[in-house]
Amino acid sequence: MTLSASFERLELPLETPFTIARGTQTVSENVVVRVADDEGRVGVGGAAPARHYGETADTVAAVLPDLLSVVEDVGDPHQRQRIERRMRETVRDNPAARCAVSIALHDLIAKRADLPLYRYWGLDPDRTVSTSFTIGLDDPDRMHEKAADAVAAGHEVLKVKVGTDRDEAVVDAVRSAAPDARIRVDANEAWTPREAVRMSETLADYGVEFIEQPVPAENPEGLQFVYERSALPIAADESCVTVDDVPRVADRTDIVTIKLMKCGGLAEARRMVHAARAQGLEVMLGCMVESNASIAAGAHLAPLLDYADLDGSLLLDRDPFAGVPMPDGVIDLASVDRPGTGAVPR
Repeated sequence: MTLSASFERLELPLETPFTIARGTQTVSENVVVRVADDEGRVGVGGAAPARHYGETADTVAAVLPDLLSVVEDVGDPHQRQRIERRMRETVRDNPAARCAVSIALHDLIAKRADLPLYRYWGLDPDRTVSTSFTIGLDDPDRMHEKAADAVAAGHEVLKVKVGTDRDEAVVDAVRSAAPDARIRVDANEAWTPREAVRMSETLADYGVEFIEQPVPAENPEGLQFVYERSALPIAADESCVTVDDVPRVADRTDIVTIKLMKCGGLAEARRMVHAARAQGLEVMLGCMVESNASIAAGAHLAPLLDYADLDGSLLLDRDPFAGVPMPDGVIDLASVDRPGTGAVPR
């Protein structure tokens, strides 16, 4: 067997500017990887690099030739363990770049088996979850409108970005627009520990489910302070990047947020799920603003999750790829009737 691999860069405009506590994004730079076997099957994967984790489209494009040379040299997509080991030996960091290759290989392997990826893994499509839809930071009136539009579109779970001096007004605006929605908030490291504890009490009055990453990842003691005093469950995102971090946060969080782009791929994500379960933690799979070239792969992990935040492609003005159907936010694996991840060009 022989494999050939290639990649291309994509600039994907967002439907509207997307703001979190760290800044505003109007374009998502993705890199799409393709790995083809000698029978004409092509596996597709995507990278959505984040500067917060030290990656850009430039760094991804710089290391992908070396990573794809490993794939072509091994020449067998079923040798994923060998390929992953050699990719790590070749490029130590760059998780989004390695993730794109990981997804493309999984897509190709499942296509060779003529199975959707979840069936290749033996997962139950009836044990699925709904993705949240993110309401980016804006003035409260505009966030009220965004929340009302999301509910009208069928989304019953909303994730609200906070981390400003008007956070209570923001959540009040969203709750008034969506009185029956499940609401989660994400501070993206913006609060001090004492602010987070105070806000947890306020947010509990609005029926918020949990708070994601209330304090900076560089302050583990602060995270523990919040966890021990919070009126709401806590999810660790920036504080939990790879499987090695799971036991480190086990005594200071209720939920770990896994992202393919920060952990390096599907195999590592599954290891993180199992590590979290071993520590008695719940699991959420999140995403960056990214195409279905990668979101579709994450959707196949839904049966292993407690929560999902896989709306990245929904924030794009136009996604060049279709993926797993998510009617009203429900990740509908049972309707996936094509092999692989389900990511196909529109």
